[in-house]
Parts: sequence; structure tokens; C-alpha cells
Amino acid sequence: MRARRDPEDTMPKVEITRLGAGDVEKVIAAADLFDRQPQRAATARFLAASGHHLLIAYDGPTPIGFVSGIETVHPDKGAEMFLYELGVAEAHRRRGVGRALVERLAGIARSLDCYGMWVATDDANTAALATYEAAGATRDDQPAVILTWSFRER
Repeated sequence: MRARRDPEDTMPKVEITRLGAGDVEKVIAAADLFDRQPQRAATARFLAASGHHLLIAYDGPTPIGFVSGIETVHPDKGAEMFLYELGVAEAHRRRGVGRALVERLAGIARSLDCYGMWVATDDANTAALATYEAAGATRDDQPAVILTWSFRER
């Protein structure tokens, strides 16, 4: 019988940095973590906006993961955190990096008095589900439909 591997045993020494308005170059340097090349103007706008959060995990000087979140506020509900996107470099997956990033974002949400945090994914994304549940999320089995508007090509 093989012993189960403890993710903490393989997790690199990770430093998580919360980026701010002057950190566009740090995002550009972490481009491989994103779906597409970050756009300088959009990055600057995101980092400067109140209620937008971007955290990057580093193993030494190397960016190995990120999470972004946006505070949403509504008059009858208060504030909650929307976990917009999570990405971890392939070589660093299944080592607790994603969980650490999500937990840090949840800590920020708590410190801002958000009543909760949410993320959307699909049932086929087992890695994301495992990460979010390991970080304390519970599955809401309510059926969901996502509707989109496309105003231009990305």
C-alpha cells in the first residue's frame, strides 16, 4: 500500500504578493500564467480600480500562480468577493499553490467584511473543484445557466 502524499511535503516555498497600481510589470512578467498576454492598459486599469485584487505566488523570483478577485457590492446584500480567475503553472500544480492563493483571497474578503466569496466552474473541472473545496468552499448544487453578451473580439 502506497502512502498518500501530503501536498505540504511537495509545496514549494511560496511567497504570495498582493499587487497594486504600480505593479503592471509584475503582471507582464507573469504572462505565462494567464490565458492570453496581459494588456498593459487593462492591467493598469484593473490594478488601479478599488475593489479589484490580484495576487501572484512566487517560488523565489519565478511567478508560479495567481488569483484575481473583484468585490461586488449591492444595496440589499452588502459586499461579497467574486473569485474571477485562478491559474497555476503546470509544473507547480497539485502542490497546494492554488489552495494557498484562494485562502489568501478569502482572507482579504473577510478583512473587507465581505459576507462571502463565490466562483463559477463546471463539473468537468475536477482540479478546480478540488482546489476550491480544499480551500473551504462548499458546492451549491443549484442549477446555473451562464448567459453572455459579446461586444467585440477579445
